Parts: sequence; C-alpha cells; structure tokens
Amino acid sequence: MPESSDHPAQARLGADVPAASGDGSADRPVSGVADGADEALHEDTGVEHVPASDVEDFAQEIADQVESFLIALREIARAENHATAVPMLLLEVSQLMLAGGRLGAITDVVPVERFEPDTGPDPDLDELRERLGYLLADVDVYTEVFDPYSQQQPELLHGRLSDDLAGIAAALVHGLKHHRAGRIDEALWWWQFSYLSSWGSEAGAVLRALHSVVAHARLDSGADDRVRAEDAAAAEVLGDVVRHP
Repeated sequence: MPESSDHPAQARLGADVPAASGDGSADRPVSGVADGADEALHEDTGVEHVPASDVEDFAQEIADQVESFLIALREIARAENHATAVPMLLLEVSQLMLAGGRLGAITDVVPVERFEPDTGPDPDLDELRERLGYLLADVDVYTEVFDPYSQQQPELLHGRLSDDLAGIAAALVHGLKHHRAGRIDEALWWWQFSYLSSWGSEAGAVLRALHSVVAHARLDSGADDRVRAEDAAAAEVLGDVVRHP
C-alpha cells in the first residue's frame, strides 16, 4: 500500500459526493442509485447524523466479526482436519456475510481525509493460502457465474476457494489495521468499499461453492443409501422367487 494515496473514485460513494472526472469536473454520483431512492435509503440507514458513540459501537461490532473470522480461518487451516474443514468454513463465511450485509445496508461511508493513511506492509498470506489449498485440494477449484444479470450470455469463471479466502482475509486485515489505529471512518470506509467491490462477491461465490459441497455430500449419500436399500430389497424378493417358483 503506498504511503499516501487518493481514495479511489469509487470510494466516494455518497450520492451527494460526485466523482471527479479526468478534467476535474464533477461526474454523476458513483453510487449508481436514483437520487430519490438513494435519499430514501439514506434517510433510514445513514450514518451522517448518527452519534459518534453509535458509529464507534457499530465499527467495533464489525471489527469483532472480522477478527472472529480471521482467527477461525487461521485455526481451520492449521488443524488440517479434512472432515470438518468444509462445514466449518461454510459456517464462518456465512457469519462474515452478515457483517458484509450490514455494511452494504448503511449509507456510503466517506472519510474526511482525501488521502488514505498508510497501514504498513500488507500481510503475507501465502502460507494460509497454501494450507487451505492442501486442505481443500479435492474441492478447491469451482465454477461461478460472473454476472447472473448480464444481458449477454452469462460468463462462467473458474476460481479457487483457497485464493478467494486468502484474498478476503487480506481485505479484512487492511480495514482492521485502520480500526486498531483508531481511524474508525477509514476502517468503515475500507470494509464497505472492499465489500461492495471485491470481497463481498468473493465470499458469496465461496459460500455457494461450500454449500454445494455440503449439499452433495449429504443428499447424494442419502440417495445412494436409498438405492442400495432398494437394490437389496429387490434382490431379496428375486431370491424368494427363484427359491419358490
């Protein structure tokens, strides 16, 4: 992360804060929400007029959920328990998506400062990625529809659970550094912006993939058991017919 960098134009998410175009003129609101609908949403969920203590409490709750996810992810990777890895990851990602949903439901957070303070070097998550890749080797690669609302033919993308989980962790850690340094608005801005632009969609894809693995494991095995039971019953009836023509 550069020592000081402009917040990305997309980060100026508030409908009342226009993005700057290349010639310095004001562009359309980057929130992409119609003015009336945007104002109605902000009226109910905005943070501009919320007491500072309530904003701090909200940020602390998000930070707690983020830290809980990061600790659990690290412990799951270290345990190398193939039998419980997928269901535990399903649980943890589901809980993280609740935090993301809360960030997406509030109005756009816009920091006071134009430049994002330096958070120090990015964490080295290669070991975490490798451990997860080994742990999830049989199900690591998955296929996802890039944009289900695309007007063109939906594009299929191939991803890796290990890469996505490590990427999600990196984004969360970045915001957590801001929060630990007391920069509440920066932490909330980063978590919200990165949720909308990256880790929210990644976590959604991971959640669907993990759910599919668990569903197939439970439902397919149940179907196999029923087929075996039916085959055994049919064989028994056939045996009776052969013995007693």
